[in-house]
Amino acid sequence: MKGVLKKTGFVSMALALIFVMAAGPAMADMNAAKKWVDEEFQPSTLSKKQQLEEMQWFIDAAKPFKGMNIKVVSETIPTHEYEAKTLASAFEEITGIKVSFDLIQEGDVIEKLQTQWASGENIYDAWINDSDLIGTHARYGYVVPLSDFMEGEGKDVTLPTLDVDDFMGKSFTTGPDGKLYQLPDQQFANLYWFRYDWFKRPDFKKQFKEIYGYELGVPVNWSAYEDIAEFFTEHVREIDGKAVFGHNDYGKKAPDLGWRFTDAWLSMAGAGDKGIPNGKPVDEWGIRMEGCRPVGATVARGGAANGPAAKYALRKYMDWLRKYAPPGSLGMDFYTYLPFLANGSVAQQIFWYTAFLPSMVEPGPTVNEDGTPKWRMAPSPHGPYWEEGMKLGYQDCGSWTFMKSTPLERRKAAWLFAQFCVCKTTSLKKAHVGLTPIRDSDIRHESFTKRAPKLGGLVEFYRSPARVAWTPTGVNVPDYPKLAQLWWQNIGEAVSGEVTVDTAMDNLAKEMDRVLERIARSKTQGECGPKLNPEKDESYWLNQPGSPKAKLANEKPKGETVDYDKLIEAWRAGKVK
Repeated sequence: MKGVLKKTGFVSMALALIFVMAAGPAMADMNAAKKWVDEEFQPSTLSKKQQLEEMQWFIDAAKPFKGMNIKVVSETIPTHEYEAKTLASAFEEITGIKVSFDLIQEGDVIEKLQTQWASGENIYDAWINDSDLIGTHARYGYVVPLSDFMEGEGKDVTLPTLDVDDFMGKSFTTGPDGKLYQLPDQQFANLYWFRYDWFKRPDFKKQFKEIYGYELGVPVNWSAYEDIAEFFTEHVREIDGKAVFGHNDYGKKAPDLGWRFTDAWLSMAGAGDKGIPNGKPVDEWGIRMEGCRPVGATVARGGAANGPAAKYALRKYMDWLRKYAPPGSLGMDFYTYLPFLANGSVAQQIFWYTAFLPSMVEPGPTVNEDGTPKWRMAPSPHGPYWEEGMKLGYQDCGSWTFMKSTPLERRKAAWLFAQFCVCKTTSLKKAHVGLTPIRDSDIRHESFTKRAPKLGGLVEFYRSPARVAWTPTGVNVPDYPKLAQLWWQNIGEAVSGEVTVDTAMDNLAKEMDRVLERIARSKTQGECGPKLNPEKDESYWLNQPGSPKAKLANEKPKGETVDYDKLIEAWRAGKVK
């Protein structure tokens, strides 16, 4: 009997040990989740209990993929660095799925995307790719429509609390067919930047009004922006013994010069049509779309890429760059011109990407001792061709994108990681790190209310109804990679003096038409692919309502400004202006 008891006890102990070993990994997963929720994923719009419930869902959904190593890629900005270093580690500890996260330049992301499309080889399992390619993705058929995936093959790995309607950039990632093709991961706007402390100086305000006849303030139109640029460059000239400039920009002939223009420069001038998120039928690239088909970029085909407003926009860019920007700006690129804002030598910049906000709030010449900035952000001014109801600026929306060439199991595992990076458990903390908020619920959280005074207007902007007027490239652009490269090459020739402004924009528009024609002949984009309008005399289109718009008799109306503090009050009250 004692032997039986001994044997039974041994068996019981062995069974208990097996049970503990079997339960161990699940317990470890939840222990890891609790550790990350307690130590990293705060603040959150969810309670800790709700966060742990989301994490439990990830643990359960990830079980079939445990031990898998997925590969993802994005451009290099602070938000994605946080995902690559912190969120990837958390995801592996909690789910057992390892993430290899490559950080490269945006141009390289697009190049690798094209390689995977063309070859069918699975280079990456998921991509964080700008929603600027929405028109490309929706037409070629290489990308998985997420609307379909979440209801079909990916239903079992789609987070019940994902809450797609909470994403501020949802409209940016929706194709002409109404389907969601990409899931927003981060977004940032290009807003007007200015030295609030200088604009508030009584001596400068008095001097400006004496010269220009109106108040120094946030410029509403390009006329005022130009007057302010002239004022600080030619009249103020120096502050505390240091040379100051009224404008900041870059002009090096390189791919990033193209971003300077495709990121809504023509729209700010007023070249396109009314319509949110993009002009209809003519967008900010000057491409006309009828139905879902692009029909031309030249004025002769109803486009506006070489219209009077577009040529005016390029002339102003070149004029301001030479007259009012710091020395050497013509030879600078997107990366080398940025430090001039932080070093305190620039009074204003017509648009500035808020993705760089983390570096601008660090201690330095443009930050007060208490951490509040000496600068502020506001809506960018618009040109004389602009009309109420048009988009006013650009907003980048880096978004999770999945290829049909990725095997289903790998795609599902990568989709889990994508959702982990944007779920409500992690999204608010990520927004505080990278300052690229994606959820309406996050930007309205009390933690951002407390932090707002140190962020120079970012929180007020994203809480205001004005934010909808800043949008990415839209669905009129049927092949972003092929068309984008034409911009920097042709505009670069004008900036360097090789050709005139008129010639540069005429060449750009004609080359865009040729690309549209090649896509049409290839028949690779189906019923929403390009179908060019026949050419007509430009006067026909310039005399039609909307864009393309005839040349204005006066392209420099009187400057108009607004008091920044009153603008912020309007935003806080839920008004556009």
